[in-house]
Amino acid sequence: MTKPIKGFSKLTKEEKIDWIANHFTHNPEATKRVLAHYAHTDPDLQKLHDEFIENTIANYYLPLGIAPNFLINGKLFAIPMAIEESSVVAAASKTAKFWLDRGGFKTEVLGTEKIGQVHFIYPGDSYKLMAFFESVKPKLIADAAPLTKNMEKRGGGIIDIQLKDKTRSLENYYQLHCSFETKDAMGANFINSCLEQFAETLKREAKNFPLFSKDEKNIEVIMSILSNYVPGCLVRAEVSCAVGELNEQPAQSPSEFAEKMVRAVAVANVEPFRAVTHNKGIMNGVDAVVLATGNDFRAVEAGVHAYAAKNGSYGSLTHAKIENDVFTFWIELPLALGTVGGLTSLHPLVKLALEILQKPTAEELMQIVAVAGLAQNFAAIRSLVTTGIQQGHMKMHLLNILNQLGATEKEKEILTNYFKKHTASHSAVVEEFEKLRSDNAK
Repeated sequence: MTKPIKGFSKLTKEEKIDWIANHFTHNPEATKRVLAHYAHTDPDLQKLHDEFIENTIANYYLPLGIAPNFLINGKLFAIPMAIEESSVVAAASKTAKFWLDRGGFKTEVLGTEKIGQVHFIYPGDSYKLMAFFESVKPKLIADAAPLTKNMEKRGGGIIDIQLKDKTRSLENYYQLHCSFETKDAMGANFINSCLEQFAETLKREAKNFPLFSKDEKNIEVIMSILSNYVPGCLVRAEVSCAVGELNEQPAQSPSEFAEKMVRAVAVANVEPFRAVTHNKGIMNGVDAVVLATGNDFRAVEAGVHAYAAKNGSYGSLTHAKIENDVFTFWIELPLALGTVGGLTSLHPLVKLALEILQKPTAEELMQIVAVAGLAQNFAAIRSLVTTGIQQGHMKMHLLNILNQLGATEKEKEILTNYFKKHTASHSAVVEEFEKLRSDNAK
């Protein structure tokens, strides 16, 4: 039985690899060859990658694809997407092409406010606390001035600080609810630094506030941390056209197609089991661009799904309607993104992705990401209400199956052509592959 290791982080990279290979894999030498295969040939570049996180043993690759022909507010984009799931890039590209001649995507940033909170316990009179807060608020902002100076030069900084009484939810629980503008930075480090300074000022000033009793002077700060729920950092993206222009579905009339699209979105808005999968499809597009541009897709996911439940039940992030014979499909998403800081100036592919996107500001990136999510959802619903989701998905998944089966390039070519006219389920692909191998063996 393998024993716990002490000081793993202090080992060299080679020692870490030796230990993990020898203790947790069946073929240590094969493991080392695999890890070596995914190392950069440029040692300086590899060192840079190794320092992104702790205890690095290799690089983990995802495909980086391009979805072209996105017309956004009259400007043409090719959108980089980092994702492993078959059909996502193809679906986004197909949607971009569909809307290219129908006016493209229209987007608007509705707000850029980000939130952080100081959570604390105060076992005293709430009216005294309010009086204390009013007196200390200017000091909170003044003490944070060294931290906010550079951000303010870029047009950002502290927007507001509010005292919130949460004692109905938790005994003696209050918070400083703080809003920030961080411009082109995602701003997590900036916000957290400000919050920790607020907490220090709060505790210090409480000890000297004359209206507080001895117990009231000892405010207990639980934690100071930004929130990844950013309903005030909001972007909208939409597409619209006359119903008659939705004319690329041979089996359905344009009006039939439009009505089915609207009903499909309505179902996702009232049925959580459908809404989760519906929104997951949106995040296929969102996460792929967020990851490609070096942003935090886990933070985005958490905030977006909280926003989907903002009305008390989990529902669709997209909306659709038909009014005056015009079909409109739109999305509103909370997105806290950055185009400076973090990996944006370090990771070579992140820098390239941002260059491909024409070096967007954070607000422009918000709009691009929202469009990717909307496009992905349109593609998914379009498939669901027409041919079904599996036809397109399995054709894109075909090469994965053939690679798993060990197909040669010639076999891939033959079977790819075959499944252009036949339904590509996993069992059907295996059957045709085995049949092809059998025929060739005769």
